[in-house]
Amino acid sequence: MSESQPTQPGRNGRNDQNDRNDQYVLTLSCPDKQGIVHAVSSYLFITGCNIEDSQQFGDHDTGLFFMRVHFSADASVSVDKLRASFAAVGDSFGMDWQIHRADEKMRVILMVSKFGHCLNDLLFRSRIGALPVEIAAVVSNHTDFAELVGSYDIPFHHIPVTRDTKAQAEAKLLELVRAEGVELVVLARYMQVLSDDLCKALSGRIINIHHSFLPSFKGAKPYHQAHARGVKLIGATAHYVTADLDEGPIIEQEVERVGHEVTPDQLVAIGRDVECQALARAVKWHSERRVLLNGSRTVVFA
Repeated sequence: MSESQPTQPGRNGRNDQNDRNDQYVLTLSCPDKQGIVHAVSSYLFITGCNIEDSQQFGDHDTGLFFMRVHFSADASVSVDKLRASFAAVGDSFGMDWQIHRADEKMRVILMVSKFGHCLNDLLFRSRIGALPVEIAAVVSNHTDFAELVGSYDIPFHHIPVTRDTKAQAEAKLLELVRAEGVELVVLARYMQVLSDDLCKALSGRIINIHHSFLPSFKGAKPYHQAHARGVKLIGATAHYVTADLDEGPIIEQEVERVGHEVTPDQLVAIGRDVECQALARAVKWHSERRVLLNGSRTVVFA
């Protein structure tokens, strides 16, 4: 099956009822075979639901099929009822599937060290409603941004990390994730390498941002290294975190062309803007259930 264009809202002729219906998102992946779209659309029709938007993609390389459906249902139907009744469809195709309310804000923890541009950007976007997330807490191994976070009335947790305390620090983070019902952890320039155990515990639930010069310019002052090499593109990559450092499935990338006259400090400023843009889009798409894992890659229904 090949990727199709999103269907138009209200094709069942119920546009005037949309404001009285609850909105949901169904995401799924499974081995590709005939009948998947028919089974899903038939289920939604039989249960009185209305498809608002549908996107799908069949990957010939992996033999997997991916689908995201935004649909509406009568207010009397609960998400638990939808999940229970869809289970039979999911089982029949061996699907990895989820159903969520479309208006449900994803609970998120942001993590930061000493560079606050991504943190500040995400806090502001969340405040103005540009990100469909609820920031449950901010965690840092330093105290530099405690005042900034406090101005947003968001809990700030200082969890210092040393070689000797790394395991205890990660245990505190996991406990906070569980206690706050957090679905996503965002490394907004958190400059600590996470352990393999933590990466596995939160697999598919941690997003990181890094400059796209990696692995060419590692270590301190990568933008200064790039300037010395005369780079012409500044880039940033937002990706899921895995045990392989900075090599997890890529969600989004952003680039900006630069000229020979740009100074190292200007490169840093441009790079920060690019990092903010790429990370914000990745967080938005993940929180809207638009990103599905496809092995070492992602399918993004943006």
